[in-house]
Amino acid sequence: MRFPYNRLFRTFYLISILAVLNMLVSCATMPKDGKPAQIAVVLGAGASKGFAHIGVLKVLESHKIPISMIIGTSAGSFVGSLYAYGYNPYELQTIALAIQKDDVADYIMPDNGFVKGEKLENFINTKVKYTTIDKFKIPFYAVATNIKTGEEMVFGRGNTGIAVRASCSIPGIFNPVVISDKYYVDGGLVSPLAIDVARRYGADVVIAVDISASIESAPPTGTIETMMRAIDIMYNKIASIQIKNADVVIRPKVGYIGSSDFAKRHEAIMEGEKAAEEVMPAINQIISRLRQEGRLP
Repeated sequence: MRFPYNRLFRTFYLISILAVLNMLVSCATMPKDGKPAQIAVVLGAGASKGFAHIGVLKVLESHKIPISMIIGTSAGSFVGSLYAYGYNPYELQTIALAIQKDDVADYIMPDNGFVKGEKLENFINTKVKYTTIDKFKIPFYAVATNIKTGEEMVFGRGNTGIAVRASCSIPGIFNPVVISDKYYVDGGLVSPLAIDVARRYGADVVIAVDISASIESAPPTGTIETMMRAIDIMYNKIASIQIKNADVVIRPKVGYIGSSDFAKRHEAIMEGEKAAEEVMPAINQIISRLRQEGRLP
């Protein structure tokens, strides 16, 4: 009986051709450096206005935007840490609507601040089950300020609660946080919208959420409100410089919400949703381009 050499050869030849074609297609759909595009979401500073970040994340997730990293300053670090840990935006919304000031604010006699900050630290650590930052589902970075040198400090590993506490410690309101004999305060002093941090950590695309863009017109009442208004103005001025390095900027209209106004948290979330939906065409255009270039699956 004759062995079908010709048929065997043709089968082997066809398999080889298919393997080569598959390899070529795979190469064509991968970036030159072999790494997919990194998309960063930068959540800015803004105290109670930060509830808007939850609305933004709801919209990004509903549109299946692939998020590679989260960078948060002050209120942005609070929301960002919980999202990067693994809470979905609807779970974040449930947490936000249930939280009370006493859950995160341990008031003390004024001594370099009115709020100690331990409650905030413990709240975050409890919510993330004491998971360190480097073990999060999504890479996360919290931005703080070294109060002695004025230098920006980025926490990307270690104790989550203390990093978020440092990032949120508004001078004059919160006591500074001591970490390894260094004193840290609110990251918004130097980087309320830490777009440059995202770039340094490899972001190809930066979606920035600026909640400092609008300042309420009503005059502040009381010492704390005056201090918070001054902080808001500072955030706004610095963020306007940083924002030029973002690919997309989302600006929730939360200027009418006071910095310590928890009562309007649901409105802030809705403003975040509306602002994000407005820029989704621009974001989807970037995503489509990256997929055409083979930089996203």
